[in-house]
Amino acid sequence: MDSASGGVGGGGGGGAAAEPSSGEGPSAGGGAAEGSSPAPPSRYESQKRRDWNTFLQYLKNHKPPLTLARCSGAHVIEFLKYLDQFGKTKVHISGCPYFGHPNPPAPCACPLKQAWGSLDALIGRLRAAYEENGGRPESNPFGARAVRIYLREVREGQAKARGIPYEKKKRKRPTVTATAVVSATNVSAAALTHGVEVGGSSSSAAPGGSGDGTAGGGGGSGADTGGGGGGASTVAPPTTIV
Repeated sequence: MDSASGGVGGGGGGGAAAEPSSGEGPSAGGGAAEGSSPAPPSRYESQKRRDWNTFLQYLKNHKPPLTLARCSGAHVIEFLKYLDQFGKTKVHISGCPYFGHPNPPAPCACPLKQAWGSLDALIGRLRAAYEENGGRPESNPFGARAVRIYLREVREGQAKARGIPYEKKKRKRPTVTATAVVSATNVSAAALTHGVEVGGSSSSAAPGGSGDGTAGGGGGSGADTGGGGGGASTVAPPTTIV
């Protein structure tokens, strides 16, 4: 998360980020002999581990303390509201003169909260971490319907207060592919037609090119037509006279 990740991640998982990834061991080559350490976890994995440790610490400090097995969607929403104190996004209240202005000209006393995008990304990481740590997908509190509704309300409320609508990017349909297929079909048809014309001209030019002189041309055309007219007149003229 952007604004919350610094405050939230630093609160509960500073040591966890330094732990090596559990799914990676020393390389099979000469890395282990040389004493090289395993590859560090990715930025996403490190952030996910910090977020998970922060949530577990929140459950431990909860009054009364909560266990992960008893955690519900309502407790997840309480955790998201608790994180607002670490937010850095100005969210104007309805009575503020800058309500709905994306770029207010002067500061105001409106509270700072977690941005919707940060909360949405946080829930995605915690949802994955819950199942990676033995939780069942059907009982995942981070995927509860109440949490989805809360995130939608936060998104809509911040869009009005900040004057910045959150719109999903529309996926372009593959019209270009269809056009390319049609173009390729037209090109293939044109190439086929062109090939037939070239073949016809080459067959008509072959008799002239294969003969020597004028007599050769006539003999070649007679052989192509299949009757043997040119060949007969050249090979056995006495038979034609009798």
